[in-house]
Amino acid sequence: MELEPGAVGPARALEPLRYLREALRAALSRIREGESRESNETFEQQRFWDTLGQTFRATSQEATKLSLAFSRPPLPSAEDCQKLSDGVQNAVLAAATVYYWLPKDQGTTLRKMVRDAAAEVVEGMIQLTDVILSTPLQSLSQEQLISTGSIWEACEQISHLPQDNQAAVLSAMSAYLGVVRDAVEEMEQAQGEDQDPYSDIMEDEELGSRGNRDMYWSEADRKLLGPCMGLMKASKACLKKLLGAVKVHGKADTPEQVAQLDDLADITNEISPSVDELALSMYPPMNQLAVRLNVSTYHSPAHEQRASAWLLQGTGEIKVGASVSKGSW
Repeated sequence: MELEPGAVGPARALEPLRYLREALRAALSRIREGESRESNETFEQQRFWDTLGQTFRATSQEATKLSLAFSRPPLPSAEDCQKLSDGVQNAVLAAATVYYWLPKDQGTTLRKMVRDAAAEVVEGMIQLTDVILSTPLQSLSQEQLISTGSIWEACEQISHLPQDNQAAVLSAMSAYLGVVRDAVEEMEQAQGEDQDPYSDIMEDEELGSRGNRDMYWSEADRKLLGPCMGLMKASKACLKKLLGAVKVHGKADTPEQVAQLDDLADITNEISPSVDELALSMYPPMNQLAVRLNVSTYHSPAHEQRASAWLLQGTGEIKVGASVSKGSW
């Protein structure tokens, strides 16, 4: 339980931490909602990444100092607590300031990844201050260890971020492809389990036997499974081709190339959850109306044409698209 603000003794000594927590929340809001600052200066990529790495290493060190100070009795004095709070706040604000150096023309996909990484660090610091304020008189708790470790891990991840928009888009597309691949594999496994996709679920005494027909696909359901699987596999193939094309031909040297990469990231970002939603609606008892609705919202000719145009322009490859006729539905 957090000690009441304004009280004498330990609670008063912790006042700087309360102010720190509010400052961190404000910083987190600015990171999530703020835009990069306009500048006439040339963006220096290496300087940006070097400085960003330094600020997050400093943040990690300040988190360690704060956690150690509250790892055993007695509590730090109000003066020491103020110094610790100032150290954390200055480090976080410095990191946020460097994040704003990254201009929009470097790519929205890249900026989002840097923003999310920075937000994760600040969220971890807020969590650590919450833990300390809740249990300030205790020795180092498991929760405090976990919070401190999460900050170290988040700060370390900064050094592994993609450093240009091509690498950022490749990273995002790989993640989306992973989701689609998992959905396809899970559905194939479900179909191959002796017509019982829930064979690993134990019988429930209250709900009854797994043998309930609602737990299996009907013949009418199975007529939809083939076209649905074809659509999911076509999406997987399309994503693989796009990923390969971006690896070989993608560039982030001009604003037009950067914007084109962001456009592809947006397209693939919409494909991934659509495949996931379609797969979920296919499990028995199948709601055929939901399946058809997912298919109709899933198939976007505009997106397919934009992705295909990029493939044709960049690689000369054959157009990729889902070969499922409307007559199948």
